[in-house]
Amino acid sequence: MNIGIIAHNSKKSLMEDFCIAYKGILQKHELYATGTTGRRIEDVTNLRVHKFLAGTLGGDKQFTEMIARNDMDIVIFFYNPEMIAEGEPKVDRIVRCCDQYTIPVATNIATAECLIMALDRGDLDWRESSRESTL
Repeated sequence: MNIGIIAHNSKKSLMEDFCIAYKGILQKHELYATGTTGRRIEDVTNLRVHKFLAGTLGGDKQFTEMIARNDMDIVIFFYNPEMIAEGEPKVDRIVRCCDQYTIPVATNIATAECLIMALDRGDLDWRESSRESTL
């Protein structure tokens, strides 16, 4: 499965901790992330991450394009709702795109853990047949 990972600057450490904790599950899948987040995940986990541009340089647009092609199976997007800085990846754009294309999305640690555990149990295998039906 293709897992998309994005974190605003104030949530990058949380994303690193999440990826360390679930490295065993994540290593079985293809990871995609915006540039800085992807580099930080690689540094702390040694997982291979396909990196888009930094969010401020258009990585969020590359991310939504992959969702619109139905090439993303899960999105984990940690953001701080009280502190969204100019230039950060656009939460509403990405979440709306996930909703439009029926891509499971987590925007906090609790839902991210639920999604990762569901992925590990095989509860999200329907995504593979969904992706194949659009080919």
